This record gives sequence, C-alpha cells and structure tokens, in this order.
Amino acid sequence: MRLRFFYGWVVVAVTFVTMAIGVNARTAFSLFFPPIISEFGWERGVTAGAFSFGFVVSGFVSPLIGRLMDRAGPRAVMELGVVLMAGGLLLAPLTSEPWHLYVTIGVMVGAGSVCLGYSGQSLFLPNWFIRKRGFAIGIAFAGVGIGSVTLLPWVQHMIEQTGWRTACTAMGLLILVVLAPVNLLLHKRPQDIGLEPDGDAVPAAGAAQPISNVVDPVWVGTDWTLKRAVATARFWWIALGYFCGLYIWYAVQVHQTKFLLDIGFSPGVAVWALGMVSLLGIPGQILLGHVSDRIGREWVWAISCAGFAICFAALMVLKFQPSLWLVYVMVFAQGALGYGLTSIMGAVVFEIFQGKHQGSIFGTIMLAALAGGAAGPWVTGLLYDRAGDYTLAFAAAMIVSALSALSIWQAAPRKVRAVAGRLHRLQTEAGAE
Repeated sequence: MRLRFFYGWVVVAVTFVTMAIGVNARTAFSLFFPPIISEFGWERGVTAGAFSFGFVVSGFVSPLIGRLMDRAGPRAVMELGVVLMAGGLLLAPLTSEPWHLYVTIGVMVGAGSVCLGYSGQSLFLPNWFIRKRGFAIGIAFAGVGIGSVTLLPWVQHMIEQTGWRTACTAMGLLILVVLAPVNLLLHKRPQDIGLEPDGDAVPAAGAAQPISNVVDPVWVGTDWTLKRAVATARFWWIALGYFCGLYIWYAVQVHQTKFLLDIGFSPGVAVWALGMVSLLGIPGQILLGHVSDRIGREWVWAISCAGFAICFAALMVLKFQPSLWLVYVMVFAQGALGYGLTSIMGAVVFEIFQGKHQGSIFGTIMLAALAGGAAGPWVTGLLYDRAGDYTLAFAAAMIVSALSALSIWQAAPRKVRAVAGRLHRLQTEAGAE
C-alpha cells in the first residue's frame, strides 16, 4: 500500500526554492556588472573576471562537495552553500578593489553555487525517486526559471532605486532567511527516515518483491568507488557528454544577445529572447524529465542536444535572413528542448554508478561539465575573432551537440537500470525465461 503523503515531494519543494534563489543569486552578477564598472571605472575584462574566476573555483570545489555529500549528507552541503553564498553577497558591498570581487563574488559565491545549484542538488535528489526520477528532478530544477522571471526583475528594480550595494545585501539576507531554515528539512535518501523511493511501502517479510529495474546485475552489484569508476569507459563517455552539453549551453547563452544585436535586432528583442529561453525551460524541463521516465535517459538527452543543434542552425540562417519567426524557432528549440538536459543529468550518473560513493563520482564528472561550460563561450568567441563572424563557431557547436548525444548513448544507462516505462519489457523477458 502506498503512503498517502510522500516526503520526497517536500525534498522536491525545498530544492525548487533553493534553486530559484541560489542559482539566480549567482546569475544576478550580470545585473551588478554595469553599475560596478560605472562606479569604479575598472576594465571590463578585469571586472567580469570575477565571475569567470568563480567558474574555475566551482570546478575545483565540485569533487570536494561530492565527498562531503557522501560523508555528511545534503544538510551539511546546503548549509555550507548558504554560508558561502550569503557571506560573499553580504561582503561584496564593501568592495573597493578588484580583488575584493574575486574573493566575494568569485570564490565565496562561486563555491556556494556548487552546493546550492545543479551539482549539489543532483547529488541526493535522485535517491528519492526511481519511477518518477526524471519528472521530480524536472519540477525541482524548474525553480531556476521561476526565479529568473521573478527574482531578477526585483534585483534590477532595487539596483535602479537604491544602488547595487543594497541589492547585493538584500540577496545575501534573502539566502540566509529563506534557505538556511528550509534546507534543514532535507534527508539524503528515503531509507534514512524509514521510507522507500517513490513513496512505496516497505515490503513485508515473505511478500512478493516489486519488479527490479536492474538490467545488469553484475554491474549494479559492484561497489563503485571513484577509482573503479574512472577505470571504466562509461565514466569517460559521461564526462565527454557532459562537457559537450555545457559547452553548447553556455556558448549560445553568452553570445546570442550580442549576435542578435549585431545582425540588426533591437535590444528589446534580444533581451526578450534571452528571457523567453528561461521561461520555456520551465515546462521543457518538467515535460522532458517525465518523458525520460517513459522512454529512457539517452533519448531525452539526444532530444535536448537536437534542440541546441536546431538553435545553432537557426542562428546561422538568421545572419542571412533576419526574420522574427526564426528567432522564435531558436528560442523554442533552446529553452523547451535544450534545457531538458538538466532534468536527467543526475539520473544518468546515479543509474550507472549508484552506491556509497556516487557523490564523489558525480562531483568528479562535473569537473568535465564545468570545463565545458567555461570552454563554450571562450572557444565561440575565439572562432568569431578568427573568422570575423559566428558561422564557423555555430557550425562547430552543432558538431559538439551531436558528440554529446552520441556520448550519453555510448554510456548506456539503459543497459544498467531500466526506466519505469521499460519495466514491462523486463517483466516480459523474465516471464519468458
């Protein structure tokens, strides 16, 4: 008999709120950026370097956060993230030299964002669901989109009315007041509080066991340490897939606004396009997460990569035919399809390397992902500088999209554990034997 109320949905709600505030608190740097330059007159590269430095810090911190999750659980990781991110935002208004930004926005906010963002949440949330894993993660991560359309306009309004320092302080206080208490509700896995994934009742002694989703018992029975995982081809296929996935994500996110302005679109259209991508990402993540529970993670990863490929193709055509309907195609493909990557990023790793050391393994794989996120904007800009336009860069990104899809297909989580929609096939095969 199923439990009437499953605590896993509380975990999803806490993650939703944490992502809405935590991820967008880091994104808000783009809003603080203009007034900081205006006030201090620093070079743009030096000032923006604080955000980029935070990306580097995130990469180094990610494996450490994975180990902390394995040993101490999500409450320790999330509260550490709250202290780091809130502390960075509360100290940033004291800035008078560039290195102050590097310490506060770069190191503290950057490290805190690993805990509170996609990486940290993906370390424990998949434990709570099996049949509805993609759907639950999709809902939780949709908080980022909701936060971007509610929190960021509020921050911009505060900057205009009271200045960037007050807005920065308000963000730090919001993180402390809201995220510090709600994350005390978290538990690493349902078994820690006497529950089973998806809210299933604990099987009674002698009762028929539920259908197992295990396809490869030998693989699942292995105690996957980080050392053992790194020695497998699957680990490196996932790392390559995630590197390419974040490469294409940030390549278009960073450069699309400037590209649209360059080919003659108004600033209003360019800003609208960027906002609509995040908005469409909300239903896209939820729907594709649900679809992945039915048809498999590889298919949805491929669909999302195809969305990015379509996005880049539309951008290439826009240079020669700058029509608004192509902007609509680009925005839809990127947001509704491409952003589906996040709903299965944690699921893929957990279904292949689930065990006591899954946090360390996922954190190490995220090193490759973050490297891709850093490489995408840089390589795209470099190719633009060499070629004089974005055509070569966008064509290269389409190839990277295909490579990402191929990599996750080669990792083949379907050959380790079946998703809920494929369980009937396992049951049929078991019956035939």
